[in-house]
Amino acid sequence: MSYKRLFTRALEAAPHRLHFAAHSHHLWPDASFEGQVQAWNDAALLADHKWDKVFAEVIPEAQRHIARELALPDPDTIAFSPNTHDFLVRIVSAMPMDRPRVLASDGEFHSFRRQSLRWAETGRIELTTVPLGQLVETAEEGTFDLIFTSQVQFNSGRFLEGIERLAALARPEGPWVVVDGYHGFMAMPTDLAEVADRVFYLSGGYKYAMAGEGVCFLHAPPGFGPRPEITGWYAAFDDLAARQGGVGYAPDGRRFLGSTFDASGLYRFNAVQRMLKAEGLTTAAISAHCDALKARFLAADPLPGMALISQPQARFLAFQGTRAPELYAALGAKGVVTDLRGDVLRIGFALYQDAANVDALIALI
Repeated sequence: MSYKRLFTRALEAAPHRLHFAAHSHHLWPDASFEGQVQAWNDAALLADHKWDKVFAEVIPEAQRHIARELALPDPDTIAFSPNTHDFLVRIVSAMPMDRPRVLASDGEFHSFRRQSLRWAETGRIELTTVPLGQLVETAEEGTFDLIFTSQVQFNSGRFLEGIERLAALARPEGPWVVVDGYHGFMAMPTDLAEVADRVFYLSGGYKYAMAGEGVCFLHAPPGFGPRPEITGWYAAFDDLAARQGGVGYAPDGRRFLGSTFDASGLYRFNAVQRMLKAEGLTTAAISAHCDALKARFLAADPLPGMALISQPQARFLAFQGTRAPELYAALGAKGVVTDLRGDVLRIGFALYQDAANVDALIALI
């Protein structure tokens, strides 16, 4: 079945492009355009009072969509920010010790890797990294204050197993467990109901949520980090009109909010979520569509001599080999968008592709 009708604007903008990098920059569905227009219209109509609508309607709707997707018991545990790096900085600033002992996998995305390495240089944190497959056991045997790991690793597509075991370690006084779900959220069904009271979870709309940049979120478990040191004025938005005394914080996930941001990403996110609901497209249904495309591609064995290192849960295929850079460049010259990480070629699948697109990709390879 084809869902190209949901992506007419993006597909018609570059009709000769074969986009197989949905794991990197997911093409935007038409519904996102409608959300963007609504954000502009609200700003024009409401001006200063647009924030009343954003906080009273737009944010609560987005929180409900995310809570439903992740089986979170309380949507109010969710905060929003333009990027996940903001949340990383606020989480570390909220920890109740001066020099947290941090454990992470050795395959984290640049936003964590760069910042954690710099913190380690300055002595702000003590950093230990291990392969993803060793992370849970190391966490259980070691003494750490913060455990940070991806749900699905961005470079290899390897999947975290044992989140329940990590959650069992978590305490408000430490350790804290933070799961980067950017390659898991809406790429695979995710149920956090049993760990929501102990685990932080962060992700965003840039990839599988199909909403573009600027709409990242954090689920913050109650009681963990009640007063982040790095804080913006929206963290006490309800009290702005009240007399100020000291630094107050919202009692829920809003305690991790920053300051003024572009709300259009939230409008796009909500519009896409409503579109998916109207179409009956759950994450499981989207994954089934993409899995069929992946299977079709793999059945052709188009990349002999390259090792498939991604796990089945990933929405993309990661092939490792010395040919990867040359193949990436050659495909790009033919109008095929893939993705390269060192010697790993990543090929991502999405709703806007069909069997004919996969066959065209195979033929070009």
